[in-house]
Amino acid sequence: MSGPKFLLLGKNGQLGWELQRALAPLGDVIALGRDEADLADTDSLSAQVEALRPQVIVNAAAYTAVDKAEAEEPLAQAINGDAPAHLAQLAHKLGARLIHYSTDYVFAGDKAEPYTEADTPAPLSAYGRSKLAGEQAVLAASPRNFVFRTCWVYGRHGGNFVKTILRLAKEKDALRVVHDQVGAPTPAALIADITAQVLGQVLRRPGEVPAGGLYHLAAGGETSWHGFATEIVREARRLGLEAKLMAEAIAAIPASGYPLPAPRPANSRLDCAKLSTIFNLNLPPWQTFLAPILADILTP
Repeated sequence: MSGPKFLLLGKNGQLGWELQRALAPLGDVIALGRDEADLADTDSLSAQVEALRPQVIVNAAAYTAVDKAEAEEPLAQAINGDAPAHLAQLAHKLGARLIHYSTDYVFAGDKAEPYTEADTPAPLSAYGRSKLAGEQAVLAASPRNFVFRTCWVYGRHGGNFVKTILRLAKEKDALRVVHDQVGAPTPAALIADITAQVLGQVLRRPGEVPAGGLYHLAAGGETSWHGFATEIVREARRLGLEAKLMAEAIAAIPASGYPLPAPRPANSRLDCAKLSTIFNLNLPPWQTFLAPILADILTP
């Protein structure tokens, strides 16, 4: 028996790229990019969804320019808030399930411990506000919808912090990186694989596991941006990267020393116990993933 039809939006992003692979064993995956389904164009979006009539919609598309969103909040809200709300309505109309992704930026970052799903969001930025609006709309539309909050996403495909540090390591012999913002670097591949694991259980065991809800999804452990950058350079050099930069030459600075248009949460740690317990899943430490991904990125 063939599996359900999946509509994947945002196929060219770092998460969408990995979801194409991870979801393939579960059913028929129709993956669309922005040129085929633009979240800012609700008419086009409606036409695609109603023509394809999927059983599961996976929305990996988003407005992710965090600093630019401070000057473009209406656009960020349209893509991250209004479009998911519209998708949720379309899914409900079709009897489909919507899978959506949110972010640690919905929190203020002033809590001493990792954030749980029960903590009250208080976003600091336009981007965070837009993402919160989207997740709230998706969850309100149907108890069968899933929202996965994640943090510090990176991967083989697309632009991210890891690739920026690798580029700078070849160009500079000294670097300054923020040390007082803490989170868990989370591979897009892990998010995609856990999404597939959860959906696989939901499809195989209806009634035995929750059919939807809000879950935190991040790699285990924690580090600062400075700690992450140091480990990237150290591991990349071990793998043969010809770099000017030594890990020891990365200076730790406070966030106040590197001001940006959008404020970031100081604490981006997400407590993933709910996801791990309910679906019996292991979320390994962030260090586990770095070397294999770096090796892939560095391989010509």
